Amino acid sequence: MTAPATAALPEVARLFVRLCEIPSPSGDEGAVAAAVRSELARMGAEVSEDTAATSLAGAGCNNIVARFAPTAEGVPIMFCAHLDTVPVLGPIEVVEADGVLTNRHAAILGGDDKSAVAALLHALDRVVREGIPHAGIELLFTPCEEVGLRGAAFFDPGVLRAAHGFVFDHTGPIGGIVTSAPTNREILMTVRGVAAHAGIHPEAGRSAITATSRAIAAMPLGRIDERTTANIGTISGGSATNVVASECVVAAECRSLDPGALDRQVTAMLDAVTWAATECECDVEVSVRDHFTGYVLDEDAPQVARAARALAACGFAPVFRASGGGSDVNALLVNGFSAVNLCNAMVDVHTPEERIRIADIEAMVDVTLAIIADARL
Repeated sequence: MTAPATAALPEVARLFVRLCEIPSPSGDEGAVAAAVRSELARMGAEVSEDTAATSLAGAGCNNIVARFAPTAEGVPIMFCAHLDTVPVLGPIEVVEADGVLTNRHAAILGGDDKSAVAALLHALDRVVREGIPHAGIELLFTPCEEVGLRGAAFFDPGVLRAAHGFVFDHTGPIGGIVTSAPTNREILMTVRGVAAHAGIHPEAGRSAITATSRAIAAMPLGRIDERTTANIGTISGGSATNVVASECVVAAECRSLDPGALDRQVTAMLDAVTWAATECECDVEVSVRDHFTGYVLDEDAPQVARAARALAACGFAPVFRASGGGSDVNALLVNGFSAVNLCNAMVDVHTPEERIRIADIEAMVDVTLAIIADARL
């Protein structure tokens, strides 16, 4: 965005634009992390980091924790946002039209999750500048969320003093509180056949690609039921058009809010590839692992109730909702730290149509301040 256009924006939107125009795909978060550290230093926060950048393969920065010492009695709380984005396939030049920010080019904006990063930094800047009393606040900024919540999974919440946390990282209107999210299970299938010359004696070969195609055709995929989905993500195999493919590798996933349905879906996909490999006289090797673990939160859980009160105080009707996606909350809960994910009005994330209203970023600043106020005694 041009300097004059940026200068005309509200302060939090200016920060958002600056962060978005620093590309930070997973594994390349270093530059945006430096910008965040600079903001935190200016505010006088106590900043610490773990060793994610060196200990976690592919992370471009550490998990960053910023602590603001309490100035009032109450419950210390934490806020969290991730610094990485999905792959950036073009330049990012933020433009504004009718109060909406988007990318001028055919690539993501990066509002997932830099809208949250900007809102949290601006809210804490106001806390410091205006002397807003609080019971202790910590900010957590994570890498590699978009590739399996890896930064949050690596993070040790034992360093936190907060009683619970709030993550801003879900599409949908402000007011949404995510009280359940699925378990995501990854399936890697390697089908092995027999190579042969495709033009001279193809009958001597056993095509791994043919077997894989039959397997995928037999699998239930897409929306399985209201709580379960399944997808084929990538397929690779073969070496040349004149060679019967001796190997084909498929990466797939399924996710569900229902553990039983998840198990049945995995079984159906494994049965399909086993049947197809047998029919085509191929071998198959399969590995299955949980990418992240699902959860269900009670509506009266402390962090959920506090979020609902704060949203209502800002004029938003709290709506409890289930999600089909994961967030850092999944990993934080597994690691023993209570947290909840709130909708922050991002639209069409992970696509070139990604956008967000300036008014919604400003509203999330208000929600942050309302949560801080609610935590005071």
